Amino acid sequence: MALLSVSDLDAGYGDLQILDGVDLAVGDGEYVAIVGPNGAGKSTVMKSVFGLTTYMGGSIAFADERIHGLRPEEIITKGIGYVPQNDNVFPSLSVRENLEMGAYIREEVPEGNLAAIYDRFPILEERSGQKAGTMSGGQQQMLAMGRALMLDPDLLMLDEPSAGLAPDLVADTFDRVDEINDDGTAVLIVEQNAKEALRRCDRGYVLVQGENRYEDSGEALLADEQVRRDFLGG
Repeated sequence: MALLSVSDLDAGYGDLQILDGVDLAVGDGEYVAIVGPNGAGKSTVMKSVFGLTTYMGGSIAFADERIHGLRPEEIITKGIGYVPQNDNVFPSLSVRENLEMGAYIREEVPEGNLAAIYDRFPILEERSGQKAGTMSGGQQQMLAMGRALMLDPDLLMLDEPSAGLAPDLVADTFDRVDEINDDGTAVLIVEQNAKEALRRCDRGYVLVQGENRYEDSGEALLADEQVRRDFLGG
C-alpha cells in the first residue's frame, strides 16, 4: 500500500496547466526520485502534494486520506515535511528559532525532536544562536532539513537539495538524505543531479513536459540506454 499516491494529476499555477495526468507513488519508508529536464514539472509535483499549486484534476492521497484541496498548514499535520529549493530558512532568525518554526503548529516545542535534530546535525546545536542568514549554503540546507523533520514526518519531500552547493558538499548532502531514509522516513526528492539521485533511490520517475515518461528502479533507469542518452548525458 502506497504512503503517498498521486493519480492522474492535473495542476499548475492560475490558469497555466503544468502537469497532465501525472501518476506517482511512494511506499512507506521508500526513497523515490523525480528527474527530468528543466521545465518538466518536477517541482510542481512536489508543490502540488503540499497544496501550493492550482489543483485541476486527479487525486492526491496520503495514508489513504485525500489531501488535494487542503492547505499546507493542514497537510503538514498529516505527516509530510517539505523543503523547498529556495528561501528555505528564515535568515534573520537564529538556528534554534528556525527549528522551532518547524513545530509552529504545536503549543510547545517538542524538545525530544529538537534533541534528535541536534544529534543528527551537530553543527546546528553548535550554531544554535547564530542567525541563519550568516551560515554557509550547506549549513542552511541542513537547517532546512532539520526544520522539516521537527514534527517527525512520515514523508520528507526535498526539492533540489544539492542545488548551489560546492561539489564537496553534494555527496555529504546525499549521505544525510540516505541516513534520514535509513531511519525509516520515506523520501521524495527532486534533483537535477539525476545520476546521483538515481544511484541512491529505490525507484525513479522521469517527467517530460508535465507527463510521466519513464518509471522504474533507480538502477534500471541508470542502465536504460534511452534514458541515459536523453536525460542523463549519455
